[in-house]
Amino acid sequence: MEFLSWGDIILRILAQLIPVWICLIGLFGFSIFYKRKLGLYGKLFDSTIGMIGFAIVMFWVFTGFFSGVFDLIITHDPLSQVSGMRNKVPGMPMRGAEELDYPFYLLGGDNLARDVFSRVMAGSTVVILIAPLATVFAFMAGITIGLPAGYYGGRLDIGLSFLANLILAFPVILLFYLLVTPEIRLTGMPQFMAVVLFAFPLIFAGVLINSRYHIAPKTRNALLFIVLGILGWLYLSIINAPGSKITLFNSIDLFDVDGGLLTVFVSVVFVNSPTVFRIVRGLAMDIKTRDYVAAAQTRGEGAWYIMLWEILPNARGPLIVDFCLRVGYTTILLGTLGFFGLGLEPESPNWGATINEGRKLLSVYPHPALPPSIALLSLVLGLNLLADGLREESLKD
Repeated sequence: MEFLSWGDIILRILAQLIPVWICLIGLFGFSIFYKRKLGLYGKLFDSTIGMIGFAIVMFWVFTGFFSGVFDLIITHDPLSQVSGMRNKVPGMPMRGAEELDYPFYLLGGDNLARDVFSRVMAGSTVVILIAPLATVFAFMAGITIGLPAGYYGGRLDIGLSFLANLILAFPVILLFYLLVTPEIRLTGMPQFMAVVLFAFPLIFAGVLINSRYHIAPKTRNALLFIVLGILGWLYLSIINAPGSKITLFNSIDLFDVDGGLLTVFVSVVFVNSPTVFRIVRGLAMDIKTRDYVAAAQTRGEGAWYIMLWEILPNARGPLIVDFCLRVGYTTILLGTLGFFGLGLEPESPNWGATINEGRKLLSVYPHPALPPSIALLSLVLGLNLLADGLREESLKD
């Protein structure tokens, strides 16, 4: 069996990504056809920059989904080592390939004889799973604390702002180093931090429902029971990680979260929450002076109703833009942690670890390090372009 040319390699990669192309075409076709009915999301398709950014981001979202859930894209097990494939160039025929095996290493092999293409595709699942979810949790924490700080002001604002500034004053990389080191993990601190930080979505959902339906107790109680029940079950499953100091909920544990993954997740939420807090606080201080807030106060609406149903919706534009940018920052942080071998398992197919392993022989074998580097660059670029498009369209409202 002969080597593949670069043209054949590109065609085979495009063929492996057929499920992604189908989903992208379907999503764009639907979105463009109904864009006038889809609010700010629909207006995104009036912006060329926004569409390009959205296409890049959704490419990696679909790639991560089909690689991690259905194994439709990856050609080999990203952790398996094949004898004779160490540091082999792209398009190399796989030695000892059986009938059901994919016959080539499309992007070559790394220094441990693993398929680079499969590791890059599988690594997108890690990024797409952690970065948006961690950012959502950070936003829940920042919004829950930032709204009352900006709305009430006074000593509450001073105290919460001091705590946020205290965290922000600490060097981010050093803070990550401290949180993900084995010695700190053995103390159980990440689990106890998870207990506090991951409670904010519960608090946010409870206050949101109660403030909206406080005049309809039956509806409110039913929604609280259903929503908090589901979120509470997920909450207990997340904090009850294997090897955790918290082992009270094994009987109702829905899934297991790897200890290193939980530590990285907690670290990202902890670092991003103070920044989100400051943004939300500033927006709340500005919006609370508007006439519609005064009208709600005149109607006798409660403080949390005003914060969540008057102030927060009118702050959604800047928050959505910041969310996209913050997912990009989180992606870079995850790559940095993986590069230094912190948090995630060293053999896991995350982009940072793959870049670190490939850069050791970069001058001789550039193919193991370049694909994950380009993947990381493209995802962050897509998120930045998406944020620019959303900012451009939100300013037109």
